[in-house]
Amino acid sequence: MSTHFTVDDLYQLGWIEDIRLSPDCRQVAFVRVSVDRRTNTYRRAIYLVTITDAVPRRFSSGAHNDRQPRWSPDGTRLAFVSHRDDERGQIYLIRTDGGEAQKLTALPNGASDPAWSPDGKQIAFLSLLNEEERRAEADGPPEAPADAWAVQRAKEQRKYEEEQRNDPRVITKLPYRGGTNFYDDRRRHVYLIDVPSGDIESAPTARRITDGDIHHAPPAWMPDGASLLTTATRDPEADSIFAFYDVLRISIADGSIRRLTEAGFSYFDPQPSPDGSRIAFRRLNEARLLAEGSQVAIIPAQGGDPADLTAHTDLNVEQFHWQPSGEGVFFLAGRQGDAHIYGIGLPGTPTYRQGETLVRGRRIVNEFAVGHDGTIAFVAGSPANPCDLFVRTPEGEERQLTHINAALLAQRTVAAIEELRYLAPDGKDVQGWVLYPPDWQAEQRYPLAVHIHGGPHTMWGPSFRSMWHEWQANAAAGYIVFFCNPRGSDGYGEAWRDAIRGKWGEADADDILAGIDHLIERGHIDPARIAVTGGSYGGFMTTWLISHSERFRCAVAARGVYNLISQHSTSDAHELIEIEFNGFPWEIYEELWEHSPLAHVHKIETPLLLLHSEQDYRVPISEAEQLFAMLRRRRKTVELVRYPREGHELTRSGEPNHRADHMRRTIAWFNRFCQLEERNS
Repeated sequence: MSTHFTVDDLYQLGWIEDIRLSPDCRQVAFVRVSVDRRTNTYRRAIYLVTITDAVPRRFSSGAHNDRQPRWSPDGTRLAFVSHRDDERGQIYLIRTDGGEAQKLTALPNGASDPAWSPDGKQIAFLSLLNEEERRAEADGPPEAPADAWAVQRAKEQRKYEEEQRNDPRVITKLPYRGGTNFYDDRRRHVYLIDVPSGDIESAPTARRITDGDIHHAPPAWMPDGASLLTTATRDPEADSIFAFYDVLRISIADGSIRRLTEAGFSYFDPQPSPDGSRIAFRRLNEARLLAEGSQVAIIPAQGGDPADLTAHTDLNVEQFHWQPSGEGVFFLAGRQGDAHIYGIGLPGTPTYRQGETLVRGRRIVNEFAVGHDGTIAFVAGSPANPCDLFVRTPEGEERQLTHINAALLAQRTVAAIEELRYLAPDGKDVQGWVLYPPDWQAEQRYPLAVHIHGGPHTMWGPSFRSMWHEWQANAAAGYIVFFCNPRGSDGYGEAWRDAIRGKWGEADADDILAGIDHLIERGHIDPARIAVTGGSYGGFMTTWLISHSERFRCAVAARGVYNLISQHSTSDAHELIEIEFNGFPWEIYEELWEHSPLAHVHKIETPLLLLHSEQDYRVPISEAEQLFAMLRRRRKTVELVRYPREGHELTRSGEPNHRADHMRRTIAWFNRFCQLEERNS
């Protein structure tokens, strides 16, 4: 017997991440994430699934937060990162035919992002360390096993961190904090370690091949095994969250480094072509960081002028891989509420300008992997199912390999999601979606819950994984649920994405309001019972709407931006305001204030619930504190809920109990003001 979704279903939902095809293209390794309600944490376990039988088997227990599985070139072993003996995470090896995991690294600050050399004899990886630690490392470890040395260094680091919590903290550059922590002076560096052919009796000594006060990205091997690709911070002194990176090629023999790219763009995820003759990467135009999106370009392996591959598609590339033939790339991008996998050829090939869609349909692909024979494994969600693993064979046949939420979905009524197309006041077409309560009746009128996405340059669709459950829970609580992609959203081209530059709240508010009017005209909405909510930029828009309209019965604003002036200088992403409004606060003070919901607080009459994390360094809690204080001084209905230990990602990766509380409080606030009378009266 089916029942409706509840907030507590969060504890039963699972999802998949970090998929990797085996070298023979017969198996997929992936990380399955689940919620441990008893400990209020998440568990990550590595699974293997054979493409032919589609029966996943758990390969690690999940008790140690196992992640980043990487196949050896011959497919006989997996390298992965685990926290089983070290809270910082170390790299382990395990045979794919069974056996116990063996610890490969013993770095004082942990190790991550393993990458096998083409011959399987070495692994490159990343580890953090500062200048003092680099000097100590250059002097060589003491006459003791590497793992014992690491244990001692880890003890010293814990003592140092404890002192930092109580002693003055000297800040010299921006940003100085992010996530839920303050940054220290450590930087990510590339290491090499030899892989023993047999059992590992003690952790081998790793060799660092990069230096300097700069961050490096996960390494990728050139096919000949003679060098590595990575990206590195261009300017160590840049006060920027949009750290501008260049592509580096590092010689394994002598550690010499060649910089392959120039200023003007920031570069990410360099990957060599199968024959090693070219290098592809994603890049962002520094002059239009938030407008153009990410594009794939290629250069000769020895460097040269980049040639664009995807710029003409007007799509924002999220991930890419070389085609096995080396004649083009496959890439993932969102478009009009869906995210698909596309193929495009190199200049001069038949598919260069036209391209092709390889994985399509009403769904959002979250990530994908490509095998040497053209097999594509991918993780995707649909309106009826938030997450599963699929494979597309070289012949174009698609198979589903997992059913991780099947048991829960079989017991729940999934509210269907209907696409809307409607016109904004200026005649522009806007795309949105609507969910109805599972037991709704067409002749009755229901309260409306309006959800607004953050970003602002992101894209929602009916398969958007991190909101899927929340929309279903809202509908099950008796609400018609509406969401859309107003101007500023990704997935509709550069002009749409860039339309809100300098016009926050002006260019996009009408798109949302037009969708509400469209639904009211259908006759199923009670216009006196409309609730609105959103997070981050969605929190900004929620408070902007209620400060410019009295049509909403209540509102819930989460981690929102309410004062553009204070947000600029307290956020770890201060450049967002500079880019979006083309100036610094001291240059455009009046413009920023006028576009701040706080400037219009005297017009807010709608009951407002503010939800905010105490360690949110993207949108600091001072934003909510200002708005709460001013509304209280006006004696308006307002509440502020503070979540300890949480950052900006609370609703996506925060403590499960906090995520559930966040949803529960939102629905309760809606019910308090939108369902005072008998439901559906």
